[in-house]
Formats: sequence, C-alpha cells, structure tokens
Amino acid sequence: MAIIWRHSALAQRHAEIGGELEDWNGMGTAWFYDDTSERAQADYEAIRTKAGLMDVSGLKKVHLVGPDAAYVIDRVTTRNVDKIGVGRCTYAAILNDEGKFIDDCVIYHLNVNQWMVVHGTGTGMEQLTSVAAAKNCAVLFDDDLHDMSLQGPVAVDFLAKHIKGIRDLAYFGVMHTKLFGKNVMISRTGYTGERGYEIYVAAKDAVHVWDNILSDGADMGITPVQFSTLDLLRTESYLLFYPGDNSETYPFDDEVCGDTLWELGLEFVVSPGKTGFVGAENHYAAKGKERFKIYGVLLDGTTPADEGAELLQNGVKVGDVTFGMYSNVNNHNVGIARMPVAAASPGTALTVRNNDGTEIACTAQEMPFYDKDKSIREAKG
Repeated sequence: MAIIWRHSALAQRHAEIGGELEDWNGMGTAWFYDDTSERAQADYEAIRTKAGLMDVSGLKKVHLVGPDAAYVIDRVTTRNVDKIGVGRCTYAAILNDEGKFIDDCVIYHLNVNQWMVVHGTGTGMEQLTSVAAAKNCAVLFDDDLHDMSLQGPVAVDFLAKHIKGIRDLAYFGVMHTKLFGKNVMISRTGYTGERGYEIYVAAKDAVHVWDNILSDGADMGITPVQFSTLDLLRTESYLLFYPGDNSETYPFDDEVCGDTLWELGLEFVVSPGKTGFVGAENHYAAKGKERFKIYGVLLDGTTPADEGAELLQNGVKVGDVTFGMYSNVNNHNVGIARMPVAAASPGTALTVRNNDGTEIACTAQEMPFYDKDKSIREAKG
C-alpha cells in the first residue's frame, strides 16, 4: 500500500472539482478529476489548443547550497554544470555505478553557490546526498515549494498580461518575479511538448495563485487539467516517464532491472566529452550493446494501444507498448514501445496486441510525433 507522506496545499481545490488524490512520489496527486475518456480528451485538447493548469508539486525539489554544490551536481548528473549560467536550467540524467539510468532531473542555477535539482520518482536525492557527504554543500529537501504547470499555446499570452518580459524568457530560462502579488519563480519548462511554464510558489501562496490563474484565464480557455493528462501529451512528444517506460515495469527475463541511455534514446543528455560523473565509464562502454530500443509505433485506425500491450513481429512477441494514445487534434494513433534494436527503424511492420486480444497493424516510427523540430517549445516572442 502506498503511503502518502507529502501534502499539496492545493488538495482541497482538487477535491472540490472531483479529484481523488492518489499517491505519486509520496504526495496525494489528482490523477483524475473524472476518469472518463471524455474528460481525458477534453484536458488533452485544452493543452494542445489553449492552455491547462496542472499541479505537479509531487516533483521533488532539492536545494544544493555551498561552495561545493556545483561539484556535487557535476559528479551526480550527466551535464557539464559549468555551462549552466545563473538564471538557466537544463535537463539531465542520473546514473548508477553500472551506467544505468536511475532518475532524470532539471538542474536550476539560481545564484552563485545556489542550485536546485527537481526530480521525479527515482533515487536522485539519495545520489546527491551520498556525493555531498564530507563536502561543503548542504542538500535540502523543500516540500514547501509548490509547482504548478501552465502549458499550452495561450500560456505566454496570459502571463504577458501580468509579467513584463515573460515573452523574452528563453526555453529553459528562469526568472524571479511576482504573479498576482505573490513571489514566484517561473521557468520555461514542462512535460507536454508545448510552449509552457512552471510556476514555483510557497505553499502559503499556492491557492491564491492557482485560483487567480483559473479565474483570470477562464475567458482564454485556461482550465485545470488532471495529472494523468501528461501520459497523452508525453507519448506524442517523446517524453519518458520513470519507471513507466523502464525495465522496472517491463523487467528482463534473465537480467536485473536497469536501462542504458543508449537504449532509452537519452544519450543526448550527456554533455559532449564529459567524464567523471557517476557511471560514466560504463555508460560509454555500453554504446553499441543495446539489448532493446525505445522507439515509436504508428498504429492503423483509431483504437489506441493499451498500456503494456504486447508488440508482435511475424506473430511473435518481441516487446511492449508502454503507453499509447489517439489524437483527434493531430490525427494520429501512436505509442512509445520497447522493441528489438533491429526493429527500431522507420517502416518496420509490427503488430500491437491489446489486452482483449485485438490486434492492430502498426509500423515503427521515429519520435517525437508532435513538434518534431521543437519549434513550438522553443518559439521566441
């Protein structure tokens, strides 16, 4: 049984619109306001066509402060922190000694000797704490800081009414400002494939900011969206979810769990030429030794692949679809899959077998399916 030991200040707001809080990362999270397919589709369309507001406070926020903070982050993550200027953030991976993926994170450089690492359900904080031992670096878990994600094409227009200069905030940029009279930190980040923003605010101010965004943004179509909407958005945007896409959920028959960045298609998160991070030697040694590949599938028709649907080649199971979705906005039926390396090539003929036995023809396709060149995410002005 999951133990909910973290509390969102927005819990009552979620309950008022039908949200039943379920555990994610130790926090009661509004996975569903209404678990019908109609609600799921409406929330998805809100973010793809207008904007949606989501409570993602279940992400873990870890401050690292002190002269050795940069060293600790550089040792733990795959990014070269010297390249991250103050007021910038970047996406990174965290590996174990075997060079296997154990977490992903966003690294925020807030000030001199002051950083924040935001991560999900993996063991990122444990890795940071271990490396920080005997270093001049404090590692502080912050559960007061709440995080609400405003994502969608009208998000910037809404924020521009209240925050001067928000249009100039570059992708993965960070700014400190006020919103509805409250101190906030805003980063141009998200998990949707849209131009979006994450708004960090103290717990005591979270309800005030949440309420005002929804009331003031209602005429622009801004609406609260349930946490599960992320699965639809991330699937067509090639944004992986730990452990949902990983071997912790789809274990190997004869090996312990653990996936390499080469297998997950995340090798790009290693700064060019970087060495010395935890698992570095084994990471580089694993290149070309992939046991499987994370790759996309494009299905015929409009029936999506079930979560965990079997992936067949010539009638034989060769992998799994970790998540599938049909979009009537983008008119495609797509999924993220774990498949043999040889099959991970555009046009490879495959079949999805859903839980009820229904078989759907599909082909292997490169991801992302949406915003392939990231022109939406990275748009200026």
